[in-house]
Amino acid sequence: MTEFSILPILKQIPLFATLDEKIHDKIIKDITMQYYPAGYQLFEEGNPAGAMYILKSGVIQIYKGNKEIAKLGKGSFFGEMALVSDLPRNASAKVIEDAEVFILKKSDFDALLVANDEARKIIENIVKERYSENK
Repeated sequence: MTEFSILPILKQIPLFATLDEKIHDKIIKDITMQYYPAGYQLFEEGNPAGAMYILKSGVIQIYKGNKEIAKLGKGSFFGEMALVSDLPRNASAKVIEDAEVFILKKSDFDALLVANDEARKIIENIVKERYSENK
């Protein structure tokens, strides 16, 4: 069920786009789904970042202070840098409309990379590129 809705989205996420199908399947097996009601505070700026999120349904607002950065809907993803960084959240996320959210925990992602050296090298290169682009 979830594989059909998640796989196309995984392929759009820069961290996962170049990984092969076998690794995508392993990632999908680690993803869980959670329901959050409107008004739920998913995380706040400065919180430890321990997961990334893929929105199956609903609307999530991403903001810093009182300034909205984005409103995300079905098929959107956010928090992916939490998987490769120990930095705290750089923005807050709040549920605006009841949401079903797929979650990939950093601990599960780390275990995947430990078990798969090729995926680890690909991810490390992508992270290096993204950090150099953001300088």
